[in-house]
Amino acid sequence: MNLRSILFVPLLALAAGAFAGEMEACVDWLKTVAFASHETEYSGVFVYQHADAVETSRITHLTDAGAEYEKLESLDGLKREILRHHGHVWMSDGHGMVEMSSQQKSGRFPSLLPQQLSALSENYQATLAGKERVAGYDAQVILFQPKDSLLYTHKIWVHSESGLLLKATVLDDKNKMVEQYAFTQLQIGGKLDRSWLKTNMKNTFHGEKGHGVNKAKSADHVEKAKPFNSGWVVGFLPSGFKKTTELERPMHGKHLPVTQIVYSDGLSAVSVFIEQNDHDEDDVDGLSSRGAMTLYHKVVGNNLFTVVGEVPPRTIAKVLDSIRYSGK
Repeated sequence: MNLRSILFVPLLALAAGAFAGEMEACVDWLKTVAFASHETEYSGVFVYQHADAVETSRITHLTDAGAEYEKLESLDGLKREILRHHGHVWMSDGHGMVEMSSQQKSGRFPSLLPQQLSALSENYQATLAGKERVAGYDAQVILFQPKDSLLYTHKIWVHSESGLLLKATVLDDKNKMVEQYAFTQLQIGGKLDRSWLKTNMKNTFHGEKGHGVNKAKSADHVEKAKPFNSGWVVGFLPSGFKKTTELERPMHGKHLPVTQIVYSDGLSAVSVFIEQNDHDEDDVDGLSSRGAMTLYHKVVGNNLFTVVGEVPPRTIAKVLDSIRYSGK
């Protein structure tokens, strides 16, 4: 073994160790973000951008006796208010608060991150990308670059003290912004407005009759999902994606229960829906995107496949085309 080889081997091991250490540090930050989004009290205004659209919202997150309460208000367009508590979601309809399906509670800013983070190293190279300021707060910048073009790049800004997610950007393979969430005004902790919490404690969260909660419209009372083995399999997934959920549940407007299978790599998720083709007007092929979210419908034989996820359109198409029935 020559001198160059003798020097190169330990340098290679050192570089690999440094890379693993940085990935571990980045994953530790993500764990802190996931915790902080539930445990931190805050109130602020954030902007969501995708394509040429800009949406502005105010969010307030409080904790009381170990429980979470959240209010989201739209600040442009139609006036809308959403309340969340203990896995339930209520939306104002002009006549009171209507309880919606709890399926709508996931994937919201700043609680964007799923709990499954162990597979990140298979898909992404993570780097600590310096420190910046967002909405007046010091933030650690973390960059997750995919190892192939099947996934988006994710860049996040995390409050250095609390771990709250302050900004999140999704970039395509040309480094062009696909979507972005960012706080423009924010108060973390301190004296926050709690009057709405007291008002809704009985009227909404505890659902007392006669206080504006339309229980008849509550989707949570009718959409009961049950885990099971459907026999459907997906032949293609980007590396690192693992199945997190497989269930059968009723869906509004559908005559028969729909099979849903969810896959995640810790940063992105893909959901596969399989149902019988009932030849309704909406059972047609088509692909659409809104920000980082892509949805693809396709009729295959007697079934309608729908795949939706936070990955590029070409990835969604490859996932859908690989769906097969293998038998239970």
